Amino acid sequence: MPRWLAAAIAALIIAASAWNAWALEVRDTAHTSDIAQRLDRGEKIDMDLYRQVHAQVAAGQDYYAVATAGNREFTFPTKPFVTVRTPVLAWTSALWGEWGWRVAAALLWSANIAAWFLALGPLASGRERDAAMVLSALFGAVAFIPIIPYSHECLAGLFVSLALALSATRWWVAGLVLAVIGVAIRELAMPFLFAWAAIALVAGHRREPAAVFAAIALVVAGLWLHANAVDAARLPGDMTSPGWKGLFGPSLPLYGIHITTLLQVLPSWLAGPLGVLPLLGWAALGGRLGAFATLWFAGFIFAVAVFARQENFYWMGLFVPAYGVGLAFVPRAFGDLAASFRQTASASPTT
Repeated sequence: MPRWLAAAIAALIIAASAWNAWALEVRDTAHTSDIAQRLDRGEKIDMDLYRQVHAQVAAGQDYYAVATAGNREFTFPTKPFVTVRTPVLAWTSALWGEWGWRVAAALLWSANIAAWFLALGPLASGRERDAAMVLSALFGAVAFIPIIPYSHECLAGLFVSLALALSATRWWVAGLVLAVIGVAIRELAMPFLFAWAAIALVAGHRREPAAVFAAIALVVAGLWLHANAVDAARLPGDMTSPGWKGLFGPSLPLYGIHITTLLQVLPSWLAGPLGVLPLLGWAALGGRLGAFATLWFAGFIFAVAVFARQENFYWMGLFVPAYGVGLAFVPRAFGDLAASFRQTASASPTT
């Protein structure tokens, strides 16, 4: 790249890293204040609602009846339909219980570690592959938090991250199935499928775009059924969501990445840069996988920066653990930038 562009990227990364170290503390203060205010108003914690709903469904009650009733009890809206979680997690929990999902999360964590090592085989150096495995393990540690059986975002993130890795292998069909499961658990991951379709089309494949669009159609049909079921269970006095137009900027999605990963145990001066640099790493990887990951992560960060409210930081659980794997390619990015700096303004051809 031109030296001026390399200088601009380096300056942007340095500024963003320093700014995020400061923004994390500001956003954490705002988050603590928001939680206190909500509890003072008598509001309850989301996870308590999901525990209650799962227990009632396991006891044989209708999901939509107890889910909408729970939203009313917890002073949550039921309109639009996306304010009520899809029934997938509650229905499956009724089959194999809380420990079933704990085991599934642990297996997904292990599968992500192995999949990233395999997917990067022809794309990365041995050191980068080893680093990717370690980073996948560290950023995927959320799989072992106590509330994982009720965290729609983190469970969906484990599925989607595994799907991203498998999309670069001959097992991409299995990855697509996993992506559909992730979106079925948390429909907020739907843009992942659109990013996949866009990359597959640009790559010039035939079967893959058709399969991805078929998966999108399947998910849309499921969401249509979900919307109708929520509408049927809604009562005239139910609350309506105030909408999503938070305009908090990138500080909110970066804080969400921070709080849903082990970055939260690090000091802000270190966690700030480590929350920003994975995006640079994924861009530096290049190729189809690098483009796919960059489009998914950058696009979702932009959407959350524009639309999410303060309490929606947990949406970033959809990134674990794949986002953190991008740190493995940061040395490559720094090398590319350094190489651009070393170029002379009037480079002569070699003979």
